[in-house]
Amino acid sequence: MHDANFLIENNARHFWHPMAHPAEMQAQPPKIITAAEGVEVTDVHGQRLLDAVGGLWNVNLGYSCQPVKDAIRDQLDRLPYYSAFRGTSPGPAIELSYVLRQWFEADGLARAFFTSGGSDSVETALRLTRQYHKIRGQHDRTKFISLKQGYHGTHFGGASVNGNAKFRRNYEPLLPGCFHIPAPWPYRNPYDETDPAKLARLCARALDEEIAFQGPDTVAAFIMEPVLGSGGVIPPDPSFMPLVREICDRHGVLLIADEVITAFGRTGAWTGSRLYAVKPDLMCIAKALTNGYYPMGATMISEGVAEAFENNHDAFGNIGHGYTYSAHPVGAAAALAALEETERLKVADNAKARGQEMIAACRDLKARHEIVGDVRGQGLMICLELVSDRAAKTPAAKETVNTVFETTYQAGVMVRVSGHNVILSPPLIVSAADVARIVTALDAGLAAAKPA
Repeated sequence: MHDANFLIENNARHFWHPMAHPAEMQAQPPKIITAAEGVEVTDVHGQRLLDAVGGLWNVNLGYSCQPVKDAIRDQLDRLPYYSAFRGTSPGPAIELSYVLRQWFEADGLARAFFTSGGSDSVETALRLTRQYHKIRGQHDRTKFISLKQGYHGTHFGGASVNGNAKFRRNYEPLLPGCFHIPAPWPYRNPYDETDPAKLARLCARALDEEIAFQGPDTVAAFIMEPVLGSGGVIPPDPSFMPLVREICDRHGVLLIADEVITAFGRTGAWTGSRLYAVKPDLMCIAKALTNGYYPMGATMISEGVAEAFENNHDAFGNIGHGYTYSAHPVGAAAALAALEETERLKVADNAKARGQEMIAACRDLKARHEIVGDVRGQGLMICLELVSDRAAKTPAAKETVNTVFETTYQAGVMVRVSGHNVILSPPLIVSAADVARIVTALDAGLAAAKPA
């Protein structure tokens, strides 16, 4: 291993960072993380920071989850890789599929298609929904509808249903046949509606009208995050997802729940769909599936969708889709261990309790810092939206947001900034003391951003 000086000298020189401008990364080199333990990470200078980002929404069990590390090590000795393409099955993947069926039984999901991560899982869900309708003889059902502000990964399918221009503009033209409706976001919406329940009805009506406009027999699926994540942590009114489910059922449209972030406890429930008592037709999972220790995901499939494929006897039922690392035995072993620990530690209950504490504390920060325009969240998914003018809701300047980040960092806490949002998504094992530490550091960051 090279020393710290080598890392600093070569930082951002030889690889490009995801979701970043290469020139900016070279001009302002990113933080170098070299170690981690518990809920803390350590940078190249030896500073320890409480990781209020949770890796990237995915290290739910922290960085010292020994059972997952042991499972990876043991599986590497036993079977480091084998393909899951037609004709062979890695043993651990069979075990994992059985466990996932039990885990998601309450969500009505019965089959797993394994992927390498969240974007793969979304791509798989989009493809399977189109194929499902072809199997049923409805070849015109090819269109997708999604929410503005929604985020569904980086593949062309996911980018096409993404509802944020910054993930789309530089890669257009994207997949045709993708349409968007307003998100149920009380702080910013085209209806100027602040009542969450009324807004939910308005957005649901927009979905109903969009399906009718496109022609119900042309729409394949509606895809949504139960709580919008990267778009700014937007929890809809609890009535929204049930309304969506009813509309989809009425029009024969499949409902895809993108739970890459929300599955496995982050919302305070085991899944975001379960939080709202909705059973989707397909669910995209990844991130916390292996606690971030191994790249793996899955698309979970309902009994009804599975039956259409499994009862089919022509070429339309053949799945011509998959990944080299689908059902990777090491990833499957990591997931089995992570799920066992996730359940044993009851992290959903902790996410609910600590999330309530953190949201309350962040609302107190809003009361004391004019720069905070809005605080919203669900479980351990929390956003502070920073503004330069509360009345006008003018987004805070980039320099101001950077000041908040840097000062919070120097105070010993890593947060994530996205545009003018500060997003908090710590490991689900954080304690009340950890929450207090996050809020104290963030208080210092917000204070430093106040105008002189």
